Amino acid sequence: MTATAFAPATVSNVACGFDVLGFAIGTGADGSGTDGPGDRVTARLVEDGGGDAGGPGPGQVQVYPAGQAVRVVSVAGTAGSGFERLPTEADRNTAGVAAMRLIAAVRPGAHVELSVEKRMPFGSGLGSSAASAVAAVVAVNEVLGRPLATEALLPFALDGEAVASGGRHADNVAPSLFGGFVLVRAPDDIVRLPVPAGLCAAVLHPHVEVLTAQARAALAPTVPLRAFVAQTANLGALVAGLFTGDLGLVSRSLVDGVVEAQRAHLVPRFYAMQAAAREAGALGCSLSGSGPSVFALCRTRADAERAGAAMQAALGQAAASTLYVSGVGPGARIVSTL
Repeated sequence: MTATAFAPATVSNVACGFDVLGFAIGTGADGSGTDGPGDRVTARLVEDGGGDAGGPGPGQVQVYPAGQAVRVVSVAGTAGSGFERLPTEADRNTAGVAAMRLIAAVRPGAHVELSVEKRMPFGSGLGSSAASAVAAVVAVNEVLGRPLATEALLPFALDGEAVASGGRHADNVAPSLFGGFVLVRAPDDIVRLPVPAGLCAAVLHPHVEVLTAQARAALAPTVPLRAFVAQTANLGALVAGLFTGDLGLVSRSLVDGVVEAQRAHLVPRFYAMQAAAREAGALGCSLSGSGPSVFALCRTRADAERAGAAMQAALGQAAASTLYVSGVGPGARIVSTL
């Protein structure tokens, strides 16, 4: 059996929610398309020994040696995605590791070939590595006969994400897998947040690269108490605004007083883009993940289109860019099977 899964790009941090907030990017008015930023992974079941009655059951991990359970047969992608720099060794590839951990837990003896298609650049602040890991576990779960519910795939996708980011951060993985807007209380405790009607995002990707390790190195090791209190208040108010549909409260809360200023220098003309988005009617604007992408949340799609155009004009000749405008999108899904 062969199955192809699509996992969407994501915006993480969402201003005041460093490492705990994220939402999925879609295409079209409702965000449901699969032609936007994201990754596709095709899994092909090539051998299945049926498992071992004495082997590990669901939730228990037996790590296979590299190449025993998973082989990454190809990595391709769109121009500018940097796919040619990604490893094909399964134990060094985010999709490969995620797939190996899933197979070891639920079907020891199975063998799967993966083909990875990158549809966004890594180092873009759009959750590229997370999307590869998520698409891999969704596709592999499908060819194995769907032994696990979607929720149970999260830890295996986090294992894959850790290969690229150095940690099991769920603020990109969870929205890519589940869709919508999420709060990460802990890597194994994901809270799905409501999305007010009409809420749209403009996400501008300047064509420069900011690696997660580089962006984390820019952060100070401590946070002043006053800044911590203000950030906590904004995070709580943003969540409350999403639940109540109070977009005025959402707008007042989309403020990052801790991380944004420490990373703004990594993104050309960041403050000019932020001001332009606000002036065009955006609820708020900040870095997507660690940058360089910048997001603006807006009341309507028309507002998002205006804010996106304003950000692009403010960036000007500082860098080429790609603009995405959509509603908050659904999570990973199977797009074809054979």
